[in-house]
Amino acid sequence: MSEILTQAEIEALLASLTADDSSSELGAPVAAPAGGARAQKKTIAYEVYDFRRPDKFSRDQLRTLQMVFETFARLCSTNLATYLRVPMHIELISLEQIPYEDYLRSLKQSAFIVFSAPPLSGESVLEMDFALVFTMLDRLLGGVGKPIERAAFTEIEKPLVLTLGERMLMAFRSAWESILQVDPKIESLETSAQFVQIAPPSDIVITALMEARLGERRDAMSLCVPHMVIKPITPRLSSQNWVSSAGKRSTPLLRRALIQHLHRTTMTCHVRLGRTRMRLRELLALKVGDTLVLDTPVNGKLDVLVENRVKFRGKPAVRNRRLVVTITDVVSEE
Repeated sequence: MSEILTQAEIEALLASLTADDSSSELGAPVAAPAGGARAQKKTIAYEVYDFRRPDKFSRDQLRTLQMVFETFARLCSTNLATYLRVPMHIELISLEQIPYEDYLRSLKQSAFIVFSAPPLSGESVLEMDFALVFTMLDRLLGGVGKPIERAAFTEIEKPLVLTLGERMLMAFRSAWESILQVDPKIESLETSAQFVQIAPPSDIVITALMEARLGERRDAMSLCVPHMVIKPITPRLSSQNWVSSAGKRSTPLLRRALIQHLHRTTMTCHVRLGRTRMRLRELLALKVGDTLVLDTPVNGKLDVLVENRVKFRGKPAVRNRRLVVTITDVVSEE
């Protein structure tokens, strides 16, 4: 038999191949391969995972953290605007989970406030551009809010920067109170990133990039919290717990703080000697030396009012040539 195909055989072979391809596209059954097993292509499910930048927080947890840092930015704006007596607005730009070395690599010349937040273990850092810090310092010292081209603080400026940091950490405490009652404390003030070692270079940290607008200036600031600091409370970082805890903020620490604030609250107290009624023409006719008859007996008790409410009763007396009242009874709320 000749191994060379004729032109007619070549055309017939091409026609059969074209017919097979068209039938397969139309869904025609394909002949089973030898052995009776049908070839099946299995779909393999996979997910892209970067081992250098693993995700430590779920999307739900990131949403909760975003709400926390948005609250921090809003409260920080209010605290600093009241302290500096100038309109100030801080806005959260982005929230990321990145290796700590990438965070340090993205920074230029900044001031770093390293702080702890018991009962959480570990340290976090609050970073601000030098331009933003010196703008606030100039405003705090009576200036118009003009930055200084400098990358170091004097001995007078350091306490002022720490005071600004304490104001901002007050906002940090309030922002986290729905999840955990923390007590942030400043550990150190640094001006170089190489001295800020709050986590190993490869560890994942949460970075909140914010923009601070003070007057016509726009400067950057950020907040960096290592994953190991937040890891013990990750089960609480869910939208459901955030909503359910909104009405359950009464904790022993919060109650003690409220009691301390109440103890320092000033109240107006006065003693009512008695009451009387008179006509308007009698009131207008009063003059020096006239005597008014009150409804309180000579040996009767006087009303002691606290914020215009009768809380005690007592008797008048004289001590060291001054008129005093001796409390004899406590008036119940009923």
